Amino acid sequence: MNGPSHVAPENMDFLDRSRYPVDEWALVESHIDNDDLGATETVFSVGNGYIGLRGNVDEGRDSYSHGTFVNGFHETWPIQHAEEAFGFARVGQTIVNAPDAKVIRLYVDDEPLLLPIADLIEYDRRIDFRAGVMIRDILWRTPSGKRVRIRSRRMVSFTQRHLVVLTFEVTLLDAPAPVAISSQVLNRQDGEDEYHVRSKSMGEGVDPRKASSMRHRVLIPQSNSGDAESGRVSLGYQCAESGMTIGVVADHTLETANRFTTHVHTDDDLAKLTYRVAAEPGQPITLTKLVSYHTSRGVPSRELIDRCQRTLDRAGAEGPDQQFADQRAWLDDFWARSDVEVPGQPEIQQALRWNLFQIAQASARAEGTGIAAKGVTGSGYGGHYFWDTEVYVLPFLTYTTPRSARNALRFRYTLLDAARRRADQLAQQGALFPWRTINGEEASAYYAAGTAQYHIDADISYALSQYLAATGDIDFLTREAIDVLVETARMWVDLGFWRSEEDGIFHIHGVTGPDEYTTVVNDNLFTNVMARFNLRRAAEAVRDLAIRDGVEYDQVVGRLELDEREVQDWERAANDMAIPYDEHMGVHPQDQHFLEREVWDLTKTPMDKRPLLLHYHPLVIYRFQVLKQADVVLALFLQGNHFTPEEKRADFEYYDPITTGDSTLSAVVQSIIAAEVGYHDLALRYFLSALFVDLADRHHNTADGVHVASTGGVWSALVNGFGGFRDYGGVFTLDPRLPEEWDSLVFRVTLRGTRVRVIVRPGDVELSIEEGKSAMIVVRGQEVEVLPGDPVSVSLDGQGPRLEGVPEPVPGRRRSDGSIITAIVPGS
Repeated sequence: MNGPSHVAPENMDFLDRSRYPVDEWALVESHIDNDDLGATETVFSVGNGYIGLRGNVDEGRDSYSHGTFVNGFHETWPIQHAEEAFGFARVGQTIVNAPDAKVIRLYVDDEPLLLPIADLIEYDRRIDFRAGVMIRDILWRTPSGKRVRIRSRRMVSFTQRHLVVLTFEVTLLDAPAPVAISSQVLNRQDGEDEYHVRSKSMGEGVDPRKASSMRHRVLIPQSNSGDAESGRVSLGYQCAESGMTIGVVADHTLETANRFTTHVHTDDDLAKLTYRVAAEPGQPITLTKLVSYHTSRGVPSRELIDRCQRTLDRAGAEGPDQQFADQRAWLDDFWARSDVEVPGQPEIQQALRWNLFQIAQASARAEGTGIAAKGVTGSGYGGHYFWDTEVYVLPFLTYTTPRSARNALRFRYTLLDAARRRADQLAQQGALFPWRTINGEEASAYYAAGTAQYHIDADISYALSQYLAATGDIDFLTREAIDVLVETARMWVDLGFWRSEEDGIFHIHGVTGPDEYTTVVNDNLFTNVMARFNLRRAAEAVRDLAIRDGVEYDQVVGRLELDEREVQDWERAANDMAIPYDEHMGVHPQDQHFLEREVWDLTKTPMDKRPLLLHYHPLVIYRFQVLKQADVVLALFLQGNHFTPEEKRADFEYYDPITTGDSTLSAVVQSIIAAEVGYHDLALRYFLSALFVDLADRHHNTADGVHVASTGGVWSALVNGFGGFRDYGGVFTLDPRLPEEWDSLVFRVTLRGTRVRVIVRPGDVELSIEEGKSAMIVVRGQEVEVLPGDPVSVSLDGQGPRLEGVPEPVPGRRRSDGSIITAIVPGS
């Protein structure tokens, strides 16, 4: 596939269907290709938000990047700055590979099964979205001509957070043969294989999106044990610098009518059970491997091993069949709440469900941790948590699985003290949440595109407010969320300032917005409109609490040392907020000086120079009007009730042609606003671009892990873009923009405990209650009450404005000073 471009790709199916046949409920691979191992290892990963297993082959040899990850399990290291300055991030954090329990090696006639060179008569690998299991079924012809059927299953449990279930079944079809199965738990030392060869993804070239690799031994052995009779092996470690600990225990059960012997071996970095079987044709050999992982910030690994053993004792008593049944039941419930249907579009439906399944795999059991940018599928971005979670992932969770949204937001609350310390380091009051982190401390060494993104405070407050409006969770607001709202509001008032000579306008200087190609600017529009929301929401929360619950209000005032004058300052700053607008050009400048720059000529920038951040010095990029991702356009979406339809269209038409799409966070937002303002074909093309970001490896970095924010954004593009769903302060509205190629769109949203099914068709919207009591929704200005058993149909007069083509290029437009914007390719 061609790489991303500032021009949305044409409406097409991005996958090779001879290799990836269409199945609306599974991702299926009909043959392997070693040229894209990294991408397929990612897209065939399985996880539950706590544990993640990359889609490496069972045999554990040929791989692009071995990976077994536990969310939040990380090593720390000192960040070395070429030139020091006060307040720079000091300690890096990087997710590390946990001991790998996926490895199950097969030998027939002492010949190993090696997939790249094996004579495979049949091959089928799939992830079943309803069963939550990766299944591989192959028919292998050995070098001596014997046919062997091998079927394996790999599952990370959604119902038991610490449990992995693996099965491996071997059947000889033609003749007897000696069979050996070697099941291992292998500590690969943070990306190395057992031969100490570092995998390809651990540092080729310079790419800030990749994880930092360690030069020291990461996992210090604490214990190892194995027992052939019980089939139980264990390993325990402590991270060298962070002090985090991990225990992993694996139980094995071999079932067969064939004669076999069992042999065990353990050392510091390996726990292995080997079964030697005198195999007869037609007699299956079935190995069941139950694995448990537990981690801690300080509990000794021996205690974690005890916890693993308890997990396995329980799972073993219940049996593997029960685990698979529980997984199916969990996913039945998930899809009942979360499924989005595009009838008559099977290719889209398959890709869509893969994306939604990835959100579940990244978030379902992420209790007490954040949701990493790559989930638990890879080491990209060091396993860090970003604002991606709040803006792109939490909307899906808020409206489909509120409990998971609450968990993610509570995690941010637990980092509040660290955010207070970070604000103090930057001479600010209140709290400043880190741009990227695992343990709560800022981990970005490049402050201009990292720490300067103060908007993280407003993004978190926005997600909190969205969750509270959708759920009515007053308990969470009064006990925890209000603290976040207050401390972030304090930061904004302290960061910004009033200029009396400008009639009291409130400015915010020296910040970076979402667009990392424009840094440390004054009055970034996105930052200012989101800060305004944050300030107003904090004031509203405090005033509502004073009226609703005087006792709770007094407690908040006491623990936060809150003063009424502060609240007045928040309201005043919000009302006086500087919102840049250029009357002459009729657009909102991205920041105070953005329109003064010339435009980067993307049409003449070759694709081998993309993404720009990998081929041009940051200072070169900063001098131009060029965007890595939607910035003003994202503000039009999140704060759309503060912009007129005319302003949205003008802003979109200005910024869309100068947005590179180098960030996977961009296409979904461009799709949403393109749909709203009327660029219906462009909206669909951007949506498809996002839908296949990982499945088609469109940004050439899927090997580093799933782009979790993009998967969440896919849901938003459907529900908020084509479905036209909005929630401004708890008022739920629908104004659909169904693509002309689609017959209908079906989605569900849970509003204050009531699940509503929405069916959008060209001529009407049908609303019905699937679970709960009632819901109030405004459909194009008409307030509709939906009751159980009484579906409501609302007629639509079309699907909004329809604009053909794409926005015109920016170069040639005249600024207010009379100068003409020109287009340049630096260095050409």
